[in-house]
Amino acid sequence: MITFSLILHTLILTLFVVRVLLRRNRQPASRIAWILVIIAFPIIGVLAYILFGEVNLGRRRAERMRRIVAQIPELAYDSDRLLIPPEIPEIHRHLFRIGKSINGFDPVAGNRATLMADSNAAIDAMVADIDAARHSVHLVFYIWLPDNNGLQMAAALERAAARGVICRAMADDLGSRRMIHSSHWRRMQAAGVRLVRALPIGNPLLRPLRGRIDLRNHRKILVIDDRITYSGSQNCADPEFRIKAKYAPWVDIMMRFEGPIVRQNQLLFASDWLAHVDDGLDAELRRPVLATESADGFPAQVIGTGPMVRASAMPEVFESLIHSARDELTITTPYYVPDEAMQSALCAAGYRGVRTTIVFPARNDSFVVGAASRSYYADLIAAGVRIFEFEGGLLHAKSLTLDGAITLIGSANMDRRSFEINFENNILLYDPELTKTMRQRQEHYIAHSRPVTADMVDAWGPGRRLLNNSIAMIGPIL
Repeated sequence: MITFSLILHTLILTLFVVRVLLRRNRQPASRIAWILVIIAFPIIGVLAYILFGEVNLGRRRAERMRRIVAQIPELAYDSDRLLIPPEIPEIHRHLFRIGKSINGFDPVAGNRATLMADSNAAIDAMVADIDAARHSVHLVFYIWLPDNNGLQMAAALERAAARGVICRAMADDLGSRRMIHSSHWRRMQAAGVRLVRALPIGNPLLRPLRGRIDLRNHRKILVIDDRITYSGSQNCADPEFRIKAKYAPWVDIMMRFEGPIVRQNQLLFASDWLAHVDDGLDAELRRPVLATESADGFPAQVIGTGPMVRASAMPEVFESLIHSARDELTITTPYYVPDEAMQSALCAAGYRGVRTTIVFPARNDSFVVGAASRSYYADLIAAGVRIFEFEGGLLHAKSLTLDGAITLIGSANMDRRSFEINFENNILLYDPELTKTMRQRQEHYIAHSRPVTADMVDAWGPGRRLLNNSIAMIGPIL
């Protein structure tokens, strides 16, 4: 006899399966993975879907963010000093059109950039620039730790605020919780630094009712006087990264930019800031963007992705870059859980003779992501893609270079979390000289890595292959 509990159990599972099927903006592979998890592990699967199954900012928060993004003014140009038109070869222009379709930012010419030597050098340069600030300092970090580098940044902000500089600092409520709940955070507030907790969690038991708890602001942006900006993978922390010290050092990459591109990062920061606090930035956002005094600067474009833009935005950027490669493509990323289109694009690059190289960390701080990544090795190697695993710490740098001319640098990983859940920031640029410098850094990573060969992958036992492939099956929901 069919019991009431069995009927209720079946009804609940059916309702969740139907919800998965009806949910918009979801790839078929993601639907299949969630249905598999819900049916195979009913209680755990349903709870997991409630907590992590839908990209849900919460109605009020989402409405406020949409309103703020719509209100952000257009880039202001001084009509007396027009910006230099960007000179981008026709073969690469479509890449920047993809970027414009995401945020509405055109590529702007006349930029200059310096690649930081390492994580500590990046923090030192940021602190020096904050100490020289005259008007404003704006920053957002996913992880801000109360360690040596983190406290250097806090002290620099306090000094700037004491000089009358307007300092606005935002830190993700989950990633930066140690700093936020420390006395250093309160001391910065007392010193006059305006602080915001990005995507506050509140009561973790009630948070799922208002939106996903793991939907985070993963951006790393610093803007000083609307004149200097930084972009890359660097969090505000020591490379020893005490919260996960056994994987240290964290090896990051960061660039310091000057030129019109700064305003685009300023606008991206403003969209985050104003979504959390009523703090007018109109005067700064409407200040004219002056043309660079140098005609030899390069064109660049900010690409900001997250739940407020189309879910396919960041994959489209990566896949467009990969498909555009004609000679050489080099990528570094700590987390690789691609969709089918991205994996196919990389394999196609290898098959058509592009010198395609990917560098991963040998030891990943996420066992699940590391296992899923390795499930793709065999097909990549068969296509002629070179794979290296970095052994000098956890390679956290996110970089892509294309045909010796195009560079992408920023916060986005090549995984579903960066594609669909996190707020990310990247800069796409065309400059052979700067790309050459980036390639040298990538070659440095390769020199400290071990090559992964087909024989090594073939030697993995059935147990390891079973684990990797099983985890990869749920890749669409990782």
